[in-house]
Amino acid sequence: MVTFTVFKGHESGKVKKSTISKPDELEGDQVRLRVTASGLCGTDLHYKTKDMALGHEGVGIVEAVGPKCTRLSVGQRVGWGYEHDCCGHCQPCLRGSETYCPERAMYGYADLDQGSFASHAIWREAFLFEIPEGLSDEDAAPLQCGGATVFNALRAYNAQPTETVGVMGVGGLGHLAIEFAAKMGCRVVVLSGTESKKDEAMKLGASEFVATNGKKELKVSRPLDRLLVTTSAQPDWEQIMPIMAPGACIHPLSIAEGNFEIPYMPLLLNGLTVQGSVVAPRHIHKDMLEFAALHQIKPVVETFPMTEEGVAEAIEKLENGNVHFRAVLIPQ
Repeated sequence: MVTFTVFKGHESGKVKKSTISKPDELEGDQVRLRVTASGLCGTDLHYKTKDMALGHEGVGIVEAVGPKCTRLSVGQRVGWGYEHDCCGHCQPCLRGSETYCPERAMYGYADLDQGSFASHAIWREAFLFEIPEGLSDEDAAPLQCGGATVFNALRAYNAQPTETVGVMGVGGLGHLAIEFAAKMGCRVVVLSGTESKKDEAMKLGASEFVATNGKKELKVSRPLDRLLVTTSAQPDWEQIMPIMAPGACIHPLSIAEGNFEIPYMPLLLNGLTVQGSVVAPRHIHKDMLEFAALHQIKPVVETFPMTEEGVAEAIEKLENGNVHFRAVLIPQ
């Protein structure tokens, strides 16, 4: 048996260091890896009171491979994200949309004994992604969920370089959405409450910045063909609908409780689409990493030690809105 360190949620909300044991001999296409970086995602906050290993934005070094592994070898850098497995034969799997497989194994629902807040992990080779040379471990980690989420909204739903893309919110998801959309050639209009993040948004690739607080009417140079909503709270849709182009698509990307409510007649009369999506399926995830490396798209990160104290500090800062875009945990 081999023993791993993992950091688990607890009913108190305080993350606890724990250990798990796994068979030393790997089966099938299992890969054992040593974790070298882990992103902290807003979704992790939803599970901090659960008795489960936390983290789903992992990067690590392959230490051993199972007998059916054909692609990876010892020493390679790999990453993994929200999905760990699928059935492989249902319609969503066969058409490359395995994130909607009825038997999907997802963070928070399966493999609860291990995560990316850990010393090691064992995952299927089929759900591990090679990290391109142009990305460091700490840059690659937040891309495994945050980057995959925003890139999928653009790539899977056919964003075109001629589009004007709105990004609502300049945070952990939003700053990556600005970078990806800009590098795809889109005109990027950022919507944020105040002017405080304008300079940084423009440096990340925004073409235009609109502060929304206290305004009854928003003015943009061109109507939005697509809007990526990355804020935790729903927008004021009465304020947003007039700046959407006919046929535009709205992507709610962050996690929020309650119902999604939007003005009915503007949706109908302008032929708008509201498109739900989760993280990227594997072929798009792979494209995302290669695109990020090619165009040097990197998250803005703060690093913390992967210790009980370090995890607690990172979680507290994220909960209080004090993390500068993305937190990354580094093993000591």
